[in-house]
Amino acid sequence: MLHELARMVGATSDDKTLTDPPVGEDASIGKPNVGLALGGGAARGWAHIGVIKALEEQGIEPQIIAGTSIGAVVGGCYAAGKLPELETWARSLTKRRVFSLMDLSLGGAGMINGARLRRLLESDIGPRSIEDLPIRFAAVATELRTGHEIWLTKGRLVQAMRASYALPGIFEPVRVGGRWLMDGALVNPVPVSTTRAMGARLVIGVNLQSDIYGRGAIVPMHGTDDADNDEAIRFTEGGQNGLFSAARGIFSKQVVSEVTGGPPGIPSVMMEAFNIVQDRISRARLAGDPPDVLLSPKLRGIGLFEFHRAAETIDLGYEIVQKNLDSIKEAALALV
Repeated sequence: MLHELARMVGATSDDKTLTDPPVGEDASIGKPNVGLALGGGAARGWAHIGVIKALEEQGIEPQIIAGTSIGAVVGGCYAAGKLPELETWARSLTKRRVFSLMDLSLGGAGMINGARLRRLLESDIGPRSIEDLPIRFAAVATELRTGHEIWLTKGRLVQAMRASYALPGIFEPVRVGGRWLMDGALVNPVPVSTTRAMGARLVIGVNLQSDIYGRGAIVPMHGTDDADNDEAIRFTEGGQNGLFSAARGIFSKQVVSEVTGGPPGIPSVMMEAFNIVQDRISRARLAGDPPDVLLSPKLRGIGLFEFHRAAETIDLGYEIVQKNLDSIKEAALALV
C-alpha cells in the first residue's frame, strides 16, 4: 500500500519555482516529491540512516533532502549514493577511533580543526558538486557575521556538509563563497521550510532533540576498545595513539566531569547551551511550519558525542519509522 502511495505522490502535482533563497538556487523544481528534513543532533544523527533505510523498504525514496548539521552529512551521503559506505564506517567506530578524528586546534576558532574529518569525507565522496547529485539536496548553515540562514544548494558537497556541522566553539567556521559559515542548527535545526521551498509535497521531518537534556556532553571513557578491523583502519589516519592520549586527557577532565559530579568543563557548557538554544528554536519553527509527518526517535540514552554507538542509534531510527507507518500513509493519502 505504501509503495503505491509513494508512487502516486511523486506523480501528481504542478511544477513550482523557488525564488530568492539565501544562496543561489536553480529556478526549476521539477515534479512534486517526497522530501526529508533531517535535523541536527551530532552522534544522534546516525538515526537518520535507519530512518532512510526503513522508508526505502516501504517504497518511499525521497527525491528532495534538506539537512542540518549531521543531517546534512547523512543526507548528503545518501544523495551521493554513499549511504551504505557511511553506515559501514559508522558501525565500525569505537571511542578510540572517534577521538582519532579529533585534530585538536586549541589556538584556532574551534577546539577541533576538522581537517581529518574533511579528508575522510573527501576520500569517499571526492569533489562532487551538489548540483550534479541525482537527488535535490540542500545543506543548511548559518552566516557568522549576520546570523542569516544559508541554504547551500550548489558547490562542493563536502564543503557544504562541513559548513552545516561547524558547531560553534567545537569546529572552526568554514568559508564558502566569501562568507564564514557555521552550524545550521543555530537558525533551522529541522529544515522543514527548506524542504518545502525546494518543491516537496510530502515532508517528513526528523527531530533528534526532543529528549536531549542531560545527555548532551557525556562521553563515557571506561575501559578499552575492541581491536581495529580492516574497514575501520581504512578510515583512520596515523598518529592516533598520541592524539588519543591528549584528547582523553582533556576531555576526560572537562567533557566527562559531570559523570563524577564535578563542575562542567568548557565543552560541556558549550554543548548544553547549544542544546537549549536548538531545542527552543526547533519548537518554535516546527510549531509555525510543521512537517506532514514528524519523526522523533527516542534517543534518551545516546549522547551527542557517542558516535561509537551507531548500531543502536541506527536501529532506533529504523524503529521510529515502523511505529509511524500509519501516519505516513495518512499523510500520503491526503496528497493523492
